[in-house]
Amino acid sequence: MARSPDTEVKAGLLERLEKGVVLGAEGYLFELERRGYLKSGPYVPEVVLDFPDAVRELHREFLRAGAEVMVAFTYYGHREKMRLIGREGDLEPLNRDALRIARAFADEGGALLAGNICNTWAYDPEDSDRTGTVVREMYEEQVGWAVEEGADMIIAETMDYLGEALIATEVAKAAGLPAVVTFASTQDTTIEGVEFDEACRRVADAGAEVVGLNCSRGPATMLPMLEEIRAAVECHVAAQPVPYRTTPEEPTFVGLRAADGSRAFPIALDPFTCTRFEMADFAVAARDLGVGFIGICCGGAPHHVRSMAEALGREVPASRYSPDISLHPVLGENIQEKEKRYYDW
Repeated sequence: MARSPDTEVKAGLLERLEKGVVLGAEGYLFELERRGYLKSGPYVPEVVLDFPDAVRELHREFLRAGAEVMVAFTYYGHREKMRLIGREGDLEPLNRDALRIARAFADEGGALLAGNICNTWAYDPEDSDRTGTVVREMYEEQVGWAVEEGADMIIAETMDYLGEALIATEVAKAAGLPAVVTFASTQDTTIEGVEFDEACRRVADAGAEVVGLNCSRGPATMLPMLEEIRAAVECHVAAQPVPYRTTPEEPTFVGLRAADGSRAFPIALDPFTCTRFEMADFAVAARDLGVGFIGICCGGAPHHVRSMAEALGREVPASRYSPDISLHPVLGENIQEKEKRYYDW
């Protein structure tokens, strides 16, 4: 569904980045799983087909919180994953519906519409010719639908392999769309063993307008890597961490362990969740490093995004309901004497 000629032209990704930070928002998989619309494990976005109103509501909440990019919920909506759950025949409807849902909110709020592709679990660097062809075909059909539905850009995210990221970049550029290409940093390098600053440099050389990291690491363990990437490339840099308190000892959310030693990932991460204030601090720190595309990934929620937007000096529609603790009946400025007897704070 391409734009009609009389549609008002809005600023594109690069125009916005030249003026300042572009704030993105993801986390659809985890948030919709928490809300009971998506199965943990396969994490396939069937909700787009089965409960589209739930997807619409989350887009609306992220838009109101200040997100400037509406990402079509097609993460893991590729042929490999759809085949896994027996719904390969629904692949095109899922992608087109996700794009149309996101497009409606992008148009409503003057945001950008991003087509979304991701790691496929099909790529094998030891069989790169054959598996690369499989991956390319999957990306080409998803990006093709994104182009037909009027996407402004392509986000290729959670890339584990440099080889797969380069294929994603080539497909996006062949479609004529700006590409944001981000690596997952579950290890200290890509799975092939390439340092992330070098991987980002090579993807930028291949034509990606924005390169960086998403997922895997929380703010504390992503920031040092972002500094290295910023120094390695001349293009814009992206950062979309998970909102979890990762540490040098447990640098990724996949490795977080509860006090009893049990694995927290993926559905027992609640005790490690960053506050809105921690994510706001990250947004400022990333901006000060020279990161231009800032967002949030798995585990992110609208209150995180609103606080990040406000920390960047923005007032967004949801700011109308930002906290005002001075009006709280117990913690506020006008606590009554009868409450003081019970709350000695």
